Amino acid sequence: MPAQLPENLDGSVYGYPRLPEQWDAAVLLVDKPKGITSFDVIRQLRKLLHVRKIGHAGTLDPIASGLLICLVGRATRWMTHFMSQDKVYEGIMRLGETTPSYDAETEVVARRPWAHLTDEDLERARRQFIGTIMQQVPAYSAVKVGGKRLYEQARAGKEVKRPSRRVQLYALELLGRDGPDVAFRVHCSKGTYIRSLVHDFGQALGCGAHLIELRRTRSGPYCVQQAWTLEALAEALKAQKSSRSEGKS
Repeated sequence: MPAQLPENLDGSVYGYPRLPEQWDAAVLLVDKPKGITSFDVIRQLRKLLHVRKIGHAGTLDPIASGLLICLVGRATRWMTHFMSQDKVYEGIMRLGETTPSYDAETEVVARRPWAHLTDEDLERARRQFIGTIMQQVPAYSAVKVGGKRLYEQARAGKEVKRPSRRVQLYALELLGRDGPDVAFRVHCSKGTYIRSLVHDFGQALGCGAHLIELRRTRSGPYCVQQAWTLEALAEALKAQKSSRSEGKS
């Protein structure tokens, strides 16, 4: 049974420049940089906050940046609430190339012509992905099948039957095009794999595609513009500690 949420939940949510006096039950909005894992962020927070019990409400792959909602102390009991929120992402897909991981983390394994595709072709494909759709979980994901994570089996060269999930796409906008690279924004339900969306979009166009850039800009009512960078957080915590020391002297 999910833990009961506090009456004033937003009062326990801390984005820039707010910090709590105590970290016994706090939700921290973090802007995860590209190139590190979501758990790398948790490791850094444990060192900065001197708190062991920290989790996050939705993984961002190393290739992705943006809003990571981190739950500290007793706030980890509210995980289900934050994970269930809808999300907004902005990204770039590259047409004409496919990869095993559906993103730029693995090598391109197939190339197909893309230059013949018109804006009308992209618009027709876009309309197919609005509403409720079925997604197959990517081969390179942490989902377990037969007791082993899919990415482990994929790296070992094993092909296994991957589960499918029903997800909701509330909006999919095509923001611009630069050669084979198409910028987009998607508003979706929890559990949506943007890599799979891009892969399926490329299949619908007949040329293939993979994700080359991704940023989570919103989760529920919280926006990345409210989030702390790890560098700013470290400086603010240092200043807070110094202020407290001066107050005691």
